[in-house]
Amino acid sequence: MDFVNSIDIFIFRIIFICIMTLQYFNKDQLSVVGDALDIAEDMTSNYFKLSLLQWKRNRFDIRTLSSLFGEEIKDNVFALLKKYSSDGKAEIEPLYKRHEFYLIYLQDHYILQALQRDANIKLLPLLAYILTHELVHIVRFCKFQVRFDTQEENNRIEEEKIVNHITYEILQQLSLPNLSYILGAYNPDRMNIDICMNKYDTWRINNAHL
Repeated sequence: MDFVNSIDIFIFRIIFICIMTLQYFNKDQLSVVGDALDIAEDMTSNYFKLSLLQWKRNRFDIRTLSSLFGEEIKDNVFALLKKYSSDGKAEIEPLYKRHEFYLIYLQDHYILQALQRDANIKLLPLLAYILTHELVHIVRFCKFQVRFDTQEENNRIEEEKIVNHITYEILQQLSLPNLSYILGAYNPDRMNIDICMNKYDTWRINNAHL
């Protein structure tokens, strides 16, 4: 029993050390997250020609690393997109009143590693790309243009190609320092974004070149 407890303590210490060594966004960087979200929301809503009321129907929120736990933390992706559903009073409410809510889990540590690997990558344009990409997914899910819970790998890859092209179209109109470098790395014709599924309810965004 003591041996088992010792192993548990050892594993806990390893996990604790790994968590403590992760890089978190500082105060200034969190401010950049807010700026990037403003850009992403404005550009995405304009592209899809959504009014303010229509945009607010796309319910979502963002979490950074300090608010993530366990399986929400990954070491090889920029962000995870997760969907939550609330049926409310299911016995009296019809299906169309079901509320869906999306959460974007930003992986601070992996994003900051990309900046450290390449001096041409800047935080604001990278976050603007990541968040715009995720918002395009959310709009398409909310408009029922694609199913969030599709389990077919080919369908998910095809959806990623579509979203990659749309994100490129949206952001190529934006004048932002160093954004062209990001768009070059995410060239939609090269399809170098890997997409995969975690427990059938999560989308991941990653780029091996960054």
